Amino acid sequence: MQVPKLEKQIGIEVYATRSAGIGGIIRESVEDFVVEEVLVDGSKAQTKASESCADRQVLGCTTTKTRYLLCTVVKRNWDTLVAIKNIAKQLHIEMPEIQIAGIKDAKALTAQHITIENASPEQIREIHIKDIEICPLGYLHNKLSTYYLYGNSFHLRIKAVDHSTTVVTRRIAKTVEELQAISGMPNFFGHQRFGTTRPITHLVGKTIIKKDVEKAAMLFLAKPSTYEHPSSRRARAELWKTQDYKAALKAFPTQLRYETSMLRHLVRHSGDFSGAFRTLPFKLREMFIMAYESYLFNRFLSIRIADGLRVNTAEVGDYVVAVERSGLPMPSIHRTVDSGKLAEINNAMQAGKLRLAIPLIGFKQYPSKGAQGEIERRVLEEEDVSPKDFRTSAMPEVSVTGRLRAAITPINDFSVEKITPNTSRPSGNDVETTFALHRGSYATTLLREIMKPRNIIKEGF
Repeated sequence: MQVPKLEKQIGIEVYATRSAGIGGIIRESVEDFVVEEVLVDGSKAQTKASESCADRQVLGCTTTKTRYLLCTVVKRNWDTLVAIKNIAKQLHIEMPEIQIAGIKDAKALTAQHITIENASPEQIREIHIKDIEICPLGYLHNKLSTYYLYGNSFHLRIKAVDHSTTVVTRRIAKTVEELQAISGMPNFFGHQRFGTTRPITHLVGKTIIKKDVEKAAMLFLAKPSTYEHPSSRRARAELWKTQDYKAALKAFPTQLRYETSMLRHLVRHSGDFSGAFRTLPFKLREMFIMAYESYLFNRFLSIRIADGLRVNTAEVGDYVVAVERSGLPMPSIHRTVDSGKLAEINNAMQAGKLRLAIPLIGFKQYPSKGAQGEIERRVLEEEDVSPKDFRTSAMPEVSVTGRLRAAITPINDFSVEKITPNTSRPSGNDVETTFALHRGSYATTLLREIMKPRNIIKEGF
């Protein structure tokens, strides 16, 4: 089955299912894509509060004032890092003083938790930002991090599906059945990690680790995309041609906040490309390298599937990771499969105690062995990179050690809530689905299997 070109650009080269897709469009409105964060204690950040903040003892928070104030943030159509930057600005603090458990989708209605250092509920109630609501819950002794994140609950609408209710129901059921037969969905990194309309984040990351920071800056600032707004495309194309940063600072649309920040630095400090990158939030700088790791992971997993190697059983040379009682994988507890333990390990995988893992390459994380290792070494050779490259002298603070990532992630509590006629398209239906995924997994990875999109831009990915 043909995979869209833009997906191949981010390393996703296959579908895991053979079933026909239902088509349709996602994110036609912000309310079509609802994400609610779930923490390890079962607490859920809700987009519609059903209880008072004072009644919610999230992570055992208390009213006794300590360093970290825990809050929920509900945002509509906001990039997470930009939202945090605006909250920090109103509180007159630096961005690192606000901590999150995970980055959420931008074009969505999302609810998540944050901690703010040395803030009071009274200060929080004075924050007024359009389409952002903040609710103080209490105090924690520790700042929030991914350690506390269990996953996310999704309530999504797929609109304008040009099939009958019977066909839609049958196709979705078949797709989910095929995925459950392999213990879940391929744990691909989704489009958001790379940029959908302009998937260049991983290209910037690769160029940074290859120590060409000037080229990386030009890719980020000036490489145009046919899918972005014409004014942005024109401004980038002109900078690509002239490399005139002063003229570009005047020409770039104001909504390109990160780019204008870098351009302003380059106007003041000619040739300081590392310094220009350091005007960006640390999490964004780190994301460039992580996006390249993610691209490699997607390719490793795609080729394994295409080569007919199973993802719910292990081969000699594979990595496997332990699984918590909660179902979360534990990458720090891992082993390499040898022939003497193969049957035992596969029995443990069938029992849900182990899961196949594939490397996120870093300077301490090396490829698998066996057949999977050959796939990884072949891709790294094609890319002309090695694990040691991820210790980058150009920007040492964003060097990555690497780790393991589960190849498959479970799909929890999947349900088709209802199928209703689309009011603006009489021949189409709208499909509402709910499901939950573990932290680090992408709803769009499941949706692409269900929808089998042909044009991921027009279809909302």
